[in-house]
Amino acid sequence: MNESVVLSIQVGGPTTMGVEGASDPMHRLWTSGIVKRPVEGPVWLGRTHLAGDRQADLVNHGGPDKAVLAYAAAHYPDWRTELAPLELPFGAFGENLTVEGQDERAVCIGDVFAVGEALVQVSQPRRPCWKLARRWGLKDLTARVQKTGRGGWYLRVLGEGTIQAGLPLVLRERPCPRWTVAMANDLMFRRLEDQDALAALAACPLLALSWRETLGQRLHDGSRSNPANR
Repeated sequence: MNESVVLSIQVGGPTTMGVEGASDPMHRLWTSGIVKRPVEGPVWLGRTHLAGDRQADLVNHGGPDKAVLAYAAAHYPDWRTELAPLELPFGAFGENLTVEGQDERAVCIGDVFAVGEALVQVSQPRRPCWKLARRWGLKDLTARVQKTGRGGWYLRVLGEGTIQAGLPLVLRERPCPRWTVAMANDLMFRRLEDQDALAALAACPLLALSWRETLGQRLHDGSRSNPANR
């Protein structure tokens, strides 16, 4: 892996947007923490979030396995071309860390990185929700992000500490080299018939619990629907 660097750090809290009573659902009032703004200098990274960062929906976002969202800076040129004339600054996809030298094909579930005083671990791919499309007023954006695989990945925090933009992400451990974030995405959303691979991924102890449970349910449903398994 090439040297990885945190280019930018973004945080944000719940913000209410839209227009009350708007006829178009895309323009109605909604609240989200997806709007992130860059921070300068050292910022504290705790077990569940960066200082100054909060989620509006604590059922589907946040928590130890989704403490920090990372996103590849390398995706921005393509998005800026595809979504022109939108201006897409770092943080446009709701990420906390915009990273150079990493993408979904290069990082693996369970990878441990040192950054500043902190220690973080890749926990799961990011599955974008409808709020990303709402953020930019593009109804198909969530589906496009999922289709391209350019969704980013979540980090859990193994060791708290201060971090800041410009610092390297240094790989300390790679216990699961088979399971890149890209491969996990592919299995979850496209290769549903590959029961053996789904079972192997579901058994990965470093994959976030929510993903393991979803994969387990899909295996169960697939077994029930496959006559060969009855």
